[in-house]
Amino acid sequence: MKLTKPLVVIDLESTGVWIEKDRIIEIGMVKLHPDGRKELFATKVNPCMPIPAVVTELTGISDADVKDAPAFGTIGPQVLAFLDGVDFGGFNVERFDLPLLAREFNDAGIKFYYADRTIYDAQKIYHLHERRDLAAAFAFYCHQDLQGAHSATADAQATLEILKEQIKRYTAGREEIESLKEFDYKQTGEYFDNERKFRWWNGDLYMTFGKYAKKEPLKVIAKKDPGYLAWVLEKDFSDEVKVMIQGVLDGRYPVQGGVPSKE
Repeated sequence: MKLTKPLVVIDLESTGVWIEKDRIIEIGMVKLHPDGRKELFATKVNPCMPIPAVVTELTGISDADVKDAPAFGTIGPQVLAFLDGVDFGGFNVERFDLPLLAREFNDAGIKFYYADRTIYDAQKIYHLHERRDLAAAFAFYCHQDLQGAHSATADAQATLEILKEQIKRYTAGREEIESLKEFDYKQTGEYFDNERKFRWWNGDLYMTFGKYAKKEPLKVIAKKDPGYLAWVLEKDFSDEVKVMIQGVLDGRYPVQGGVPSKE
């Protein structure tokens, strides 16, 4: 790989994927210089908040692993110096890692600009060059070209063959269609509702719309501005949301994955 300026490939692990609120728990950066030299920057980061169990399961990083690690504000100047004058690389770095990093810098009172840097995002390049449509899936699983693509019948038949092959490949010899249920990739509970108007963060529920969007949890809004929640009850929200909001107004606060609590 020939470079005209240093390139830093960056990956962040975090408490979640809500860029406005979640916190970095690990930073891994590799800097490649035009002369071939390579530098590494790797550290755990104390997010100063609990790490959700689902994140620990995914990353292997627990609260105990970061309790003695520095907070981002402490190492921010070192991170900024490592990134001075470089271009960026990563996987989904443009939509996640760099915006999250920029927000952490901002929270620490450190100015960080990357709009004028070149970004080489491996995920974008991958998705542009490697097809991910039905015909590509049919070729991958069934080793055939899809004839009559975009014909409803041909597409349905191809999908049936793909499902058959997925059962063979991923379910340890089982033949039942029910064996594919374990691969139902649902949301990991980040949102309360299907419309994603209410989102969990650090055990509290936040609005993602309106004047309180991503700012304060519902339990705080209920105390300082109950009229705003009453307004929600009059608008076009799902029955599930309205029942939850009425509960909040009555002092019953939703608990992620559990029954409402009363405070």
